[in-house]
Order: sequence, then structure tokens, then C-alpha cells
Amino acid sequence: MALIVHKYGGTSMGSVERILNVAKRVTKWQKAGHQVVVVPSAMSGETNRLLSLAKEITADADPRELDQIASTGEQVSSGLLALALQAQGTAAISYAGWQVVIKTDSAHTKARIQGIEKDKVLQDLANGKVVVITGFQGVDELGNITTLGRGGSDTSAVAIAAALGAHECLIYTDVDGVYTTDPRICDEARRLEKITFEEMMEMASLGSKVLQIRSVEFAGKYRVQTRVLSSLTDPMIPLDVEMNSGTLITFEEENNMEAAVISGIAFARDEAKITVLGVPDRPGIAYQILGPIADAMIDVDMIIQNQSVDGKTDFTFTVPRSDYQRALDILKSKVQTHIAARDMMGDPKVSKVSVVGVGMRSHVGIASKMFRTLSEEGINIQMISTSEIKISVLIDEKYMELAVRSLHKAFELEQRP
Repeated sequence: MALIVHKYGGTSMGSVERILNVAKRVTKWQKAGHQVVVVPSAMSGETNRLLSLAKEITADADPRELDQIASTGEQVSSGLLALALQAQGTAAISYAGWQVVIKTDSAHTKARIQGIEKDKVLQDLANGKVVVITGFQGVDELGNITTLGRGGSDTSAVAIAAALGAHECLIYTDVDGVYTTDPRICDEARRLEKITFEEMMEMASLGSKVLQIRSVEFAGKYRVQTRVLSSLTDPMIPLDVEMNSGTLITFEEENNMEAAVISGIAFARDEAKITVLGVPDRPGIAYQILGPIADAMIDVDMIIQNQSVDGKTDFTFTVPRSDYQRALDILKSKVQTHIAARDMMGDPKVSKVSVVGVGMRSHVGIASKMFRTLSEEGINIQMISTSEIKISVLIDEKYMELAVRSLHKAFELEQRP
């Protein structure tokens, strides 16, 4: 039988009852002959609770100490799960990330995994134990506990699966898979049986919250077959049914590229647009505008520079809405006067809508169909960006849900291929 990694999110571990259900599910897999490694998140809300305690003490907390505090949530859930497994007669042992060892760099609160020592885990599996390993955390070369940032347990699970050569990494969540778009926006959204890593990467980067983008990147790089499925089903659901449920994130050559041109519609609500008007059209001007923004650790997404007229151009870009005012302040204090721009304007109420699909590589007319659909609904496009497998448009926030539903219908995503 195969080596399988299970990852359970905070909702799946949210109470003693749910932890006991996780233990039943894991035991079912092991009794079927599989070797199982489990990576649990902290119980739902626990990490926020712990970090809020730190904020009550100081608003300028040492990141190293924040990692010390935040890492305990996963240790508690791992210990509880190991106890739950043992209580029903399943041999189990839990480890913190620093006990395995999961080696990371020293970037506290946002560390990156550098390597995983697997011998101890493989020995425990060979001895018939379920191994429970804390997600979200590791240890740097100085022995300091580190955490991987929000959603880091997904990355931990995929990295562990890659290190162990697992057959599959199962990401159990409170949803039953990846959908063509958010079912809360579009009633006709359909669960996908398969999606490629490239498509899932684009969906995650464009606003889909099903998986953390770093975990998808890791899975694609190390070719870890990954499945997203629900932990809220009956834990004793027949194994052959569960093994084929949810959404399989796989490799392009294993997917039928002729089956669907577009796989999904993604969106990001909280966008903001900034335009610097009358900028001198000379080499290095983009860097002079965006350099100070990057230095402030503000992400820039879509960028447009207009055609030069009389040696002047307009430069437009988008940032997360939460960084909008800070970006404006930086431009006013460091950029506008220095580069002699004529003026500056912004709009914090825009949204991004994207169509995603590897089938775009072999099909034409996707952009024209997208633009025609939006035009028919009276939706103005403010900016456009493309990649090989996606087209994104920036539109007024109030039209976002209408755009998503209209595009979903236009590309017939409610129909199974």
C-alpha cells in the first residue's frame, strides 16, 4: 500500500469531537494498509488568540518571540490528535517541527523550508505508527523555532510529502474541493474533479482561498500529487469513495487539455488603483515610481504605462486596498516631486476578475469572448493583464459579482466537460 500525507485545517481540528473524527478517519486509512503521516493546524481561532495576547503586551513584539508563542497552537493539536489515535488503539506519535527536523531559514513569522530530515519518520512508519507532525513551523540553524506564515500548514504538509516520497498529499478542509468559482457568488459553480498545478497556482494568486499559494508552488515543483477534500463528511465513508472525492491537483500531461478551455473564474475584491499623471518618459522612470513602493514591502500587481505624448506618459498600477493610503503617502513624499509628475489620482474601490485555464494555450478567442461578455453587461474594463493561462481585468468593485456570474455562464462552466 501507499504512503499518504493527511493535512487537517483549523476547522477540521476545531473541537475535541472533530479531532476524534479525524482520528477515526486516519485509523481507517491505516487499517487499509497505508502508512499515514498527519499534519494538523492549530485549532480554529487559536493562533489569533495567542497572537492577540502578545499584542496586549506590546505592539512592537520581537518576531522570534511571536514564533515561540504561535507555534504552540499546532503542538497542542498534534498532541491531542496523537492521544485520540492512541485511545482507539492506533499506535501514534507526535513531533514538533524542530523534532523531525524541519529546517528553515531565519525569517521569523514568514520562514521558508530548506530541508526535512526524514529518517526518524520513516522508522516510525516502518514500525506501524501513525506519525503526527506539527504544521506551520520548523527550526533555523541556530535552533530557534520559526513559523511559515499564514496558511503555512499546507506548505508543511506538501513539503513533508515531497521529502518522504508520498504517493499523495490529502488536504482536508471545510470545503469539498476546488470550484469553478466561489459558490457564494455563483449558484451554478461546479466542483472540479481535476485541475493542473499551473491553474491552481493562478487561482490561488488571484484570490482563491482554498489553498495557500506557497503550498501549490511547492507541490508543482516537487511533483507531489495533491487532493483537496472535505473533513466534514462521515469519517467512515468507504475508502474507495474518499480516495476519489474532492479535487485532484495534478500535472498538465495527465489532464485532458481538450476537455475544458477555461477551468475557473477567480476574483480579488480588495484592490486599489493608483495613477501617476504626466510622468517624464525616460529610462528608469518605472523604477523611480515603484522602487519606494517595493522598499515599503507593498505588493504591486497590474501595471500599465501609456503611450508617450510630448515626452510625457501616465503610469498606473494596482496594490492591495489595505496598502492604498500608505502607497499614496509614499508617492507624495518620495516620488511625485522628485520626478516632476503633473498629478496623481487613485481609486480604492476596484476589483480584479480573471479567467483561468491551460486550454488557452491551444484555443483562440478567449479574450474577445471575455471582453464581449463584460461589454454586454455594461461593465467597463479599466486595466488588463495576461499570462499564458489567464486573463485578468480590473473593473469597478460594484460590478464584480455580476462579472463573475456572467463569465461563468459565458464559458459554460456549470456544464461538466
